[in-house]
Amino acid sequence: MAITETHAKKATNITLSADVLAEAKALGINISQACDQFLRDLVRAERERRWQSEQAEFVAAYNRLVEQEGLPLEQWRMF
Repeated sequence: MAITETHAKKATNITLSADVLAEAKALGINISQACDQFLRDLVRAERERRWQSEQAEFVAAYNRLVEQEGLPLEQWRMF
């Protein structure tokens, strides 16, 4: 994501551990920004995990095909 990109924001209420919240505030950590980035990373990772799970059968079949027949267009590889 580019730094100049903006995303619509929506206010929400979350419950955080009081000690961690106090320390984060004392350290000058932007709580909203930190939560937003962490959740964004978590969503990205979960989407990737689900895609891998959903595509596992296809990937396994493709890998078996490559093992049996070699890479497509391998005869034109320059490396």
